[in-house]
Amino acid sequence: MADSKISENIEEYLEVLYRNGSNGEQVSTTQLSKDLGIAPGSVTQMLKKLEDLGYILYTPYKGATLTQEGMKIAQKITRKHRILEKFLLDILKVKEENIHEQACEMEHALSDEAERALCTMLHHPDLCPDENIIPACDFDFESCHQCYSQKDFDQVINRKFNLLSISELNADTEGTISFIRGNNELLNEIDDFGVKIGQHLKYEFDENDASADYLVNIDDEELNIPVEMANNIFIRV
Repeated sequence: MADSKISENIEEYLEVLYRNGSNGEQVSTTQLSKDLGIAPGSVTQMLKKLEDLGYILYTPYKGATLTQEGMKIAQKITRKHRILEKFLLDILKVKEENIHEQACEMEHALSDEAERALCTMLHHPDLCPDENIIPACDFDFESCHQCYSQKDFDQVINRKFNLLSISELNADTEGTISFIRGNNELLNEIDDFGVKIGQHLKYEFDENDASADYLVNIDDEELNIPVEMANNIFIRV
């Protein structure tokens, strides 16, 4: 289950921070107040608490950014929420206008084992119904094939670092390719494209490029990565 030491209220704050600043962007108190429906003064008090807990860096009158620890928690709860939305819509056929609220109620109680089973059943989805990126799992695998091959969940260990997909990167963000998501067909396509675990990747955002592809530099070679691949290639930043 979700970590019992972390309250649902804290998880909600970190989830909103992640939604608005997944790659280190500063999120204003005003934005948090709007998204959470909570008075700015109460938001400020919680941000100070979250900073004391080591989950965020808070600058008065400017906003907050997630620390690595805060990011880990935020990605985990966001992933569960978005996978649940996918499950509720695609499998249970719940009305689309109702899935967000129901996922909010379920996400805090969803165990890691059940999350993994849902991901496998849904064939490793990359987008939720709102077409937001589903974060990578925090299990210590380099691909979904490795995850599928490990049948005993008790043998699964957690990854020690956070990941971002190419689709989530800011200009000039760089890091090591550490996880590739997808079924065997997509994994083979990405491999044939020349993208491998362990390579160094830098996102070279080109504001003049009208294409939907992502221009990246991988081990000193420029590549245009299609969106369906970019959503599923994760780097350690």
